[in-house]
Amino acid sequence: MNYFSKYNSRNKRLAIAALSVISISLVGCNEDDKQDVGKRNWQLAWSDDFEGTAGQLPDATKWGYDLGNNGGWGNQELENYTNNPENVSLDGSGNLVITAIKNGNSYTSARVKTQNLFSQKYGRFEARLKTPYGPGIWPAFWMLGANVGEVGWPQCGEIDIMELKGQQPSIIHGTVHGPGYSAGNAISSTFALQNGRFDLEYHVFAVEWSESKIDFFVDDYLYKRISKNDVPGEWVYDHDFFLILNVAIGGNYVGFPTDQTPFPQKMIVDYVKVYK
Repeated sequence: MNYFSKYNSRNKRLAIAALSVISISLVGCNEDDKQDVGKRNWQLAWSDDFEGTAGQLPDATKWGYDLGNNGGWGNQELENYTNNPENVSLDGSGNLVITAIKNGNSYTSARVKTQNLFSQKYGRFEARLKTPYGPGIWPAFWMLGANVGEVGWPQCGEIDIMELKGQQPSIIHGTVHGPGYSAGNAISSTFALQNGRFDLEYHVFAVEWSESKIDFFVDDYLYKRISKNDVPGEWVYDHDFFLILNVAIGGNYVGFPTDQTPFPQKMIVDYVKVYK
């Protein structure tokens, strides 16, 4: 498999998503609800606060791009990814903005990644952001194994820290994919806000990843732990992963935009931080 082959499998996963392992957390938590995750003494290893002039592209020493449509990324997606400032740029107020735009019957957006620029094994990976919304809008903050070009997907492993279906703006999904539990058999969990939407306020989405487990958080609330013993196949989370942020449009996972989908749609990212 090459880098893009995982997307050719992804449509199969999404078509039978009902088979995934799903749990739902309806959250109205207080301090007593927070789980004991043990003492943590994280040290900042990498970050981007997106400081810069409005209209400027993100730091080229930290972020690269996936470009084009690549046949719908194996999932019937509609967008063409670009590195144009209208689709991806700083806003001058300390944010990165990824903008999905409709031009007639075509769509543009952006996907940025740290591949070949930064990767890390284990630690805490987090982003503070505000999602877009609307039918057919699919924002994501996720990671792929840095060895994807060598071993392919799903052998490289995938950690989806946050995915959202735009028609369900109060719900996010956290998922892992690996050999034996990819596509429709991915291990996934769902976190829902009781009184709120992820497009209206900033939230912090994170995973804390160690040798034997991956913990999924929203605003420091642990809503899912996936342990080495939980996966039905090989545990492939023992090497460096890189980061990805994107806004897709359409596809089997979310469905397609409708006349009620407002454009443009923006994912506004306050920061991304990685700790070790």
